[in-house]
This record gives sequence, C-alpha cells and structure tokens, in this order.
Amino acid sequence: MKTRVTSFAKTNEVSFDKTMTGIYLKKYVMLQGMVLFVALAVTLSSLAHAAQQVPAQGATKGAEQATSTRPLVLSEAEGSGQALPVVEVYKSAQCGCCKAWAEHLQKNGFTVILHDVSDVPAARKKLGMPSQYGSCHAAKAGQYLIEGHVPAADIKRLFKERPKAIGLAVPSMPPGSPGMESDDPVPYETLLIGKDGKASVYARH
Repeated sequence: MKTRVTSFAKTNEVSFDKTMTGIYLKKYVMLQGMVLFVALAVTLSSLAHAAQQVPAQGATKGAEQATSTRPLVLSEAEGSGQALPVVEVYKSAQCGCCKAWAEHLQKNGFTVILHDVSDVPAARKKLGMPSQYGSCHAAKAGQYLIEGHVPAADIKRLFKERPKAIGLAVPSMPPGSPGMESDDPVPYETLLIGKDGKASVYARH
C-alpha cells in the first residue's frame, strides 16, 4: 500500500514537472516570438525610412541636372543684380547666322530657346514688331521684342533701364554684328522701337 502511495505521488510529481516545463516552454517561445516581432518591426521601419530618403536624394540630383541642362533657368545679369529673361527665337531652320546669334547670347549669360518656323515675317507680325525693322529672325525676351542681330550688351542694358518700348531691332543683317562676323564689318545701329512704332538710336556699333 505504501508503495502504491509513493508511486502515485511520484507519478503526480513527474506529471506536475512536465506540466510546469510545458508552461515555461510555451512562455519562452512566446517571449522569443515577441522579441523577434519587435526586432522585425524596427528593421522594417528603418528600411522604410531609408527608402523614403533615397528617392528624395535622387530627385534632388535629377533637379540639379535639369537646372544645368534645360533651357528654362534664368541667369544672373552681370553687375545688375537682375535676372536675365529667356530669349525665344523664331527663325528659319536653314538660317545658320540665327543660330550663331543665339550662341552669342548664350555665351553672355542668356538662356535661348530656338523655334524653327516656315514663315518668319508671319511670326514677326504675330509678336508685334513692325515689319520695316525686320531681319532674318524675330525674338521675344520678357515683355520686349528683339529683332535681328542685336548685341547681348544692348539687351542687358534694355533690361536694366526698362524703357516703355516694344523692344530693340537691328534691321537687315549688317556684317560684323553678332552672328554675322565678317572680315569686312560695317558700322550699324541698334534701334529702340517705341510703343508708337517709331525708332530712335539706342546704340552705335
């Protein structure tokens, strides 16, 4: 009888130990699972933050590249503290001197957009420059019109003084003007075209 009691007690003790071991094992597994879950959450949060930062940096680099290559950024006028306008040029696709004039402006700090058109006089008329001052190309810079091979210095002066006028013009295509470089240059004048369509000498070259 004692043997049975002892055996029963031992059996209960073993069963109790197994039960407690199982409980502790389950708690241990749950605790480890919680630790892993927290660690995984922290890792995912860090990765998400890094992913947000990388596109932002890429976008910044893209913006910098766009600023340096695209023709929509204003340049600072030399000595004036004012921004130079974008100059939009309307020219014939076959006109090389028009492109040479645009390059002259670019070298002097202007941003230039070229538009090849089939009818330059029609473009000039649409812009509002009187036809008697016509040249091989017409251009628009801010609120002013620029006709022909006007030197960049005259355009910068125009935007510094900002007179009430239609704009500037160098009629025809005088040899020696910007874009019309020649071994035999001739004197020419840059005209200021008033709102009434009348011209006055703005500069002599």
